[in-house]
Amino acid sequence: MKSLFENNAYSEIKERLNNLTQESEGRWGKMDVAQMLHHCQQPLKVSLGKGNLKKQFFPLAFLFKKMLYNDNPWKQNLPTAKAFKIKDSKDFATEKYELAILIDKFHEKKNETQWEPHPVFGKFTPQQWGQMQYKHLDHHLKQFGV
Repeated sequence: MKSLFENNAYSEIKERLNNLTQESEGRWGKMDVAQMLHHCQQPLKVSLGKGNLKKQFFPLAFLFKKMLYNDNPWKQNLPTAKAFKIKDSKDFATEKYELAILIDKFHEKKNETQWEPHPVFGKFTPQQWGQMQYKHLDHHLKQFGV
């Protein structure tokens, strides 16, 4: 699995992000492109210690944890955390800019060895954090055809 900490994967994600336009249409799901960009910011914020995902007990977390960073692509229309569901309108340019900044900030932490535990899934290695962030962004960029 690629990692957002790897320079090639980071450059790939940034290029794909730049290929999105306000007219990009989703191949599945309910979000428009601006909502998707806002949604993609949320897991990055959690990893950077700025998220709004509260620590919570999820009884089946151990079943889902490896799915977050393994090599298997995510299926379309998977359920998402309530805090990450975006229903209100968003401004495309603002959300694209904000996501690019968060991707940069995350990538800059590629040499960090200590990470706070995820509020739901607990401890991840730095490698798993990088893989998980790449996989999430890849999933949603594919959703919008880039």
